[in-house]
Amino acid sequence: MLVLGIDPGTASTGYGLVHSQGSQLHALQEGVIQTAPGVPLERRLAEIHARVAELLDAHRPDALAVEELYFGANVRTAFAVGQARGVVLLAAGQRGVPSRSYTPQQVKSAVCGHGRAGKDQVGRMVARLLGLAAVPTPDHAADALAVAICHLNRAPLALAVAAAPSAASRTRAGSGASGTSARA
Repeated sequence: MLVLGIDPGTASTGYGLVHSQGSQLHALQEGVIQTAPGVPLERRLAEIHARVAELLDAHRPDALAVEELYFGANVRTAFAVGQARGVVLLAAGQRGVPSRSYTPQQVKSAVCGHGRAGKDQVGRMVARLLGLAAVPTPDHAADALAVAICHLNRAPLALAVAAAPSAASRTRAGSGASGTSARA
């Protein structure tokens, strides 16, 4: 499975392509989409959309994983990041690429084992999990690889849950045609 992980932002959007073969994970490419300060927001968003579209077209990933918005102290920044997430999801939607979102805590937990890991710990674990000689830089690229790893770690469980019959359908199937249970 090939996953494009995204760490969205209007100034810097990190991306990372991770391929899984069984339990082995391999980083294929990582980087950052930089937009120039002082450029109107709509042009920055258009640049992010175009670059993500290029990545999707060039690599044809099986899924896109994007970090969810974290509302910190600066609501204005949060709205801009949300808009960057929107154009990333738009690019995936236009191409029919399934997309999943993960909270920063889910990503940190999947990579480091707990949701309160620092950026440096996430970077070191990403390097270790992917067999890289050094921590990917800048940190937005490492974060994007972490988002992809999170998706790949959760994918087997998600597939199993999706394939399992729902509890409601098992209850209906076991209750007989009339909807009442057959008790003696």
